[in-house]
Amino acid sequence: MSDNDTIAAIATAPGTSGIGVVRVSGPDLGRIITALIGKIPSPRHAVLSEFHDAQGIAIDQGIALYFPAPYSYTGEDVLELQGHGGPVVLQQLLKRCIELGVRPAQPGEFTRRAYLNDKLDLAQAESVADLISAATAEAARGAMLSLRGVFSQKIDEFAQRLVELRALVEATLDFPDEEIEFLRQIDGEGKLASIRAGLDQLMSASQQGSLLREGIRVVLAGQPNVGKSSLLNRLAGEDLAIVTEIPGTTRDAIRQSINLNGIPAHIIDTAGLRDSSDLVERIGIERTWEAIEKADLILLLIDATLGEREADREIVRRLPSSLPCIKVMNKADLLAGPAGQARRGSRHEIWLSAKTGDGIDLLRASLLEAVGWQGHAEGLFMARERHVQALESARRCLERAAQQGRHLELFAEELRLAQESLGAITGEFTPDDLLGEIFSRFCIGK
Repeated sequence: MSDNDTIAAIATAPGTSGIGVVRVSGPDLGRIITALIGKIPSPRHAVLSEFHDAQGIAIDQGIALYFPAPYSYTGEDVLELQGHGGPVVLQQLLKRCIELGVRPAQPGEFTRRAYLNDKLDLAQAESVADLISAATAEAARGAMLSLRGVFSQKIDEFAQRLVELRALVEATLDFPDEEIEFLRQIDGEGKLASIRAGLDQLMSASQQGSLLREGIRVVLAGQPNVGKSSLLNRLAGEDLAIVTEIPGTTRDAIRQSINLNGIPAHIIDTAGLRDSSDLVERIGIERTWEAIEKADLILLLIDATLGEREADREIVRRLPSSLPCIKVMNKADLLAGPAGQARRGSRHEIWLSAKTGDGIDLLRASLLEAVGWQGHAEGLFMARERHVQALESARRCLERAAQQGRHLELFAEELRLAQESLGAITGEFTPDDLLGEIFSRFCIGK
């Protein structure tokens, strides 16, 4: 396979629909277009056409759109055939393209070509996939801001400030007797401090954007019959899990995604934690601990009518020390006091009733607070975990630069490394194996 091949793919989702799209991209599509629809249409004009097979028989009728290079999504010649959305028809049309020498596209290959042809930078290219897979309206808005280049512009601004500071610092290296005095004259330390402060703000916004994209994994844990399944049903707004008074009803993890003020929350209801001789239940309990290891947050449910018991404290002792945990005192409707919340040491306690819904809003707010959500998604761009890691790498480089003092060679080197970390976000410094990993996660046809 080569980036110079002509590629084609069905660009609409599998299944039956009113409209289906086959997209073709590559150099010099004239021969292929003529074979498919008889003539090359005017650029960027929708033309009603018949799409023909090798014998000239119509496969379908629809709209043909031709985008000559470089004025297309990929930066190459692009043809879009918009026909009826039947799977058989679309497969016949794709097969005809392949007969004409076109190669089936790999996942994300159209967007990869857009990146390689400088139509998008890497952060913008990733936001295409994020926009498609957005789980909430807020996440979709954040992905759109990234696609428009808001995040990339901020990265480029910091990279340019680093370049300017590097140029000033490296210019002094030829005059070793004047290094320190010259650095004071250009206020090198002040400029560095300003860059570091701005980068800290960008990191905070990126971490918020990462929450929009990744969401949070919340595991409901606790002893049997404390109301984990009831709480899952209440948070989801529908009866997903079977609720009975029989201990051990939940044997395997039940997963459901909900929207917490724009943050996707992936709620996992697990088997009750207790000693059991039942083989199936023991397997379910093992899977509960596996889910806990992968969680971002634990909701430890406790029966409020019984209070916290030694078995509950044992569960707390087994939890990873770095894992945030909120104690949920359920069945508050059976007690005289109202729902509410309290903080005991480093842990939250929420008193609620999964049966009546009293206190559920308090729990939702506490979930967002526990993961560091600052309360609004307006103006946030989408960020991936690799973006956050790259920003953290740049921050550490600048921190080391500030500690170099009189060693200007090391000072300049840390600035260079920080610039490279930022460049990895937009693709200025990105190895090919990372590109393959990123675009392999895209859908075919995008």
